[in-house]
Amino acid sequence: MGQNLALNIASKGFRISVWNRSESKVDDTTERAKKEGNLPLDGHKDLSAFVQSIKKPRKIIMLIQAGPPVDKAMEPLLPLLEAGDLLIDGGNEWYENTDRRTALCESKGIRYMGMGVSGGEEGARHGPSLMPGGTKEGWDIVKPILMKIAAQVDDGPCVSYIGPGGSGNYVKMVHNGIEYGDMQLIAEAYAVLKQMGGLTNPELQNLFKEWNKGELKSFLIEITSDIFGQKDDKTDGYLVDKILDVAGSKGTGKWTIQEAAEHGVPCPTMQAALDMRYMSTFKAFRQRASGKFKGPATKPQVTQSTLIDDVRNALYCAKICSYAQGLMLLQTVSNEKGWGLNLGEISRTWKGGCIIRAVFLDRIKKAFDRNPHMDSLLMDDQFADEIQQREVSWRRIVNAAQAAGIPIPALSASLCYFDAYRSATLPVNLVQGQRDYFGAHTYKRTDDEGGPYHTQWTHFAQT
Repeated sequence: MGQNLALNIASKGFRISVWNRSESKVDDTTERAKKEGNLPLDGHKDLSAFVQSIKKPRKIIMLIQAGPPVDKAMEPLLPLLEAGDLLIDGGNEWYENTDRRTALCESKGIRYMGMGVSGGEEGARHGPSLMPGGTKEGWDIVKPILMKIAAQVDDGPCVSYIGPGGSGNYVKMVHNGIEYGDMQLIAEAYAVLKQMGGLTNPELQNLFKEWNKGELKSFLIEITSDIFGQKDDKTDGYLVDKILDVAGSKGTGKWTIQEAAEHGVPCPTMQAALDMRYMSTFKAFRQRASGKFKGPATKPQVTQSTLIDDVRNALYCAKICSYAQGLMLLQTVSNEKGWGLNLGEISRTWKGGCIIRAVFLDRIKKAFDRNPHMDSLLMDDQFADEIQQREVSWRRIVNAAQAAGIPIPALSASLCYFDAYRSATLPVNLVQGQRDYFGAHTYKRTDDEGGPYHTQWTHFAQT
């Protein structure tokens, strides 16, 4: 991604210098720059010469592995910088590390930013979604470059100043959490369509291609269609059927769930997606269990056309819930930290370049334009109407899949989230009573705004 982002910058007419500890990577980058039209890119193998080659105030972007490698890279770099220079970390960094490094740099008069970069290698080369956070002065310095290299959509480049400190990293982290949810929801739709509907890979390819023309139009739906059509080059059949059902995770999904728990924000769709990645790694256990537990003896009978419509509706509703959860987490943390995040503008910057880019992000932006302070995306009248129109399909597909023994944790968790959110009363009054019973945690009453109250429960009174 670092090489591709450098080439992207150079292709927009900005002269750029590059440096890497590996001299071969510097050579590779300069060779690509020549092949791609003699782009204005200079390679350096000496760090000091690299720094001196950059016009002041210097603007340096690091694209390296998050964590200790960033600190290690900064050690020899900081003494070479001067007051007013700008250092940007473009990796998937933990936001508190960015806060710490910001304080370190500011003590030396150096500006520091943490910038989320989404879109993979292809996006880095041709236009990513960028989420820069940190010093506002730093944003003003680098804005002309970032506006040019970001993905371009109908209402402008997919980049905007996010906010102070590590807010840019935080927004990218939640973006990745939503990405986890999106991918799992699509995988569950695939499972239902294949196992209950009997759709073949060519049929799935055509179906997802058709879905990508409507409300579900998105990068992930598009590439899913491509995946279904990929023939295996080693054996007969399709590649998707040869891929081992074990999925990895690199940390940002886990961080999102940790932050949701830390700030008391329910994010069950993303939690289910993360849990299924963990469950997938227990392949040997699952294989043994599949021989012991056969699942439902009888499975629901469905017609393929009805099933397809229901799956599409369920996927769309669950997707709305997944985004609603992520945006609620961003709003909650923004309020706590005083970041002043603009959820509508953040949604707009996700419209192009990034992995979760989707046509309905434009509608999310407009929803927050109409009501910047709404409690949840679910409370937007347009989205609420769409969910209510599709609710029967959503429930039908969840019930049918569960009756068939097909695991759909993200689709069902999204439905439970929706039902809980729309419930004026939840049974946790009993939970709070239990907590007071065994731990004297107290409770409040529905008929009295005073309290808190504690009861000497019958069992304890008798013993």
